[in-house]
Amino acid sequence: MRYGMNPHQSASIVAGQGPRVLNGEPSMINYLDALNAFELVREADLATGKPAAASFKHVSPAGAAVAGTVDPAAANLWRVTGVEPDSLLSAYVRARDADPKSSFGDVVALSRPVDPTTAEFLRTVICDAVIAPGFEPGTAAALASKRGGRFLVLEADTTCIPPAVERRDVLGLTIEQERDAVPIASVLPDGGALRASTRADALLGLVTLRYTQSNSVAFVRDGAAIGIGAGQQNRVDCVRLAAAKARTWWLRRHPFVDHLTEVDEMGRQDRLNWQLRFAGQEMTTVQLSEFATLFGDEARRQYDEVGWRDQWIASFAGVTMTSDGYLPFSDNVEYAAAAGVSTIVEPGGSLRTNEIVACAATHGIEHVQTGLRLFHH
Repeated sequence: MRYGMNPHQSASIVAGQGPRVLNGEPSMINYLDALNAFELVREADLATGKPAAASFKHVSPAGAAVAGTVDPAAANLWRVTGVEPDSLLSAYVRARDADPKSSFGDVVALSRPVDPTTAEFLRTVICDAVIAPGFEPGTAAALASKRGGRFLVLEADTTCIPPAVERRDVLGLTIEQERDAVPIASVLPDGGALRASTRADALLGLVTLRYTQSNSVAFVRDGAAIGIGAGQQNRVDCVRLAAAKARTWWLRRHPFVDHLTEVDEMGRQDRLNWQLRFAGQEMTTVQLSEFATLFGDEARRQYDEVGWRDQWIASFAGVTMTSDGYLPFSDNVEYAAAAGVSTIVEPGGSLRTNEIVACAATHGIEHVQTGLRLFHH
């Protein structure tokens, strides 16, 4: 490997068979991202029957999605037209669009072989690596030219079956455990109370959490995880973080944000950054001055207004929230309800689960208990 966690740490693979390196020199974090990300998309594809994609950063997904319609706001931002809703490209555009600030410099995971259209798009975005089960002719070579020839191109071995037992060394201590291999679909059987579209979102959400650093919560809508709250020490902060990301995703679809004045010679990433700051009211004093210069006084006035944001967020609905651990208090439900959640899927089994169920019912939220915890570290 190029190095371990950090450049001052040497590292090497001492056992096992990983993905085939077609180009580049991975670090330890590259391997951790790629291995976890590919398992996520492989399982999501298996659970839903659709091409799946994930955008991974620091061993957690920034976004994950299955193939579906690329809405006008995403098509406008990413400068793609005519994307087929059943295509691999649609899955990745939707995954990257979930939290594009976090996806900057990501590891891309794809559940199907890379086709020329998807490869061409990957050449235009700032990402560090791609892992997929194969590459159509010419696509691996085209991608290998990114980043001055340093772009990582990894081919996953789809015949590889992870061992039933996992081991980890921590400061000289070797820990062994049974691999988490419970089929996600088994805890959400067909013919249950969930509508087909909601069940599909719940499946994607649960699969996503299986490969997200705990504690974690995912907000999923129309086959895309648009808000992932990962690695928090308490459950309600997971919900608040996921809700904040999902709200920003929705606000980016408001005409004020989506139709910001085009600025000559401004690149896609810079425009995206301004949209994110505008949508979330996240600008510093210096940035506000620059924003007014770039986009005009009317956009500057709209930035200060809160009414249009509140009104737009109030129209946000149809979100499925999944949680890798049980919800311990009803404040989790309150924050979810304020962020457009209509279905909650969680393990259940806490001392206050009855209160959680009652609170969900008060807000008209469908509540599903799976009995399956999905912690991942």
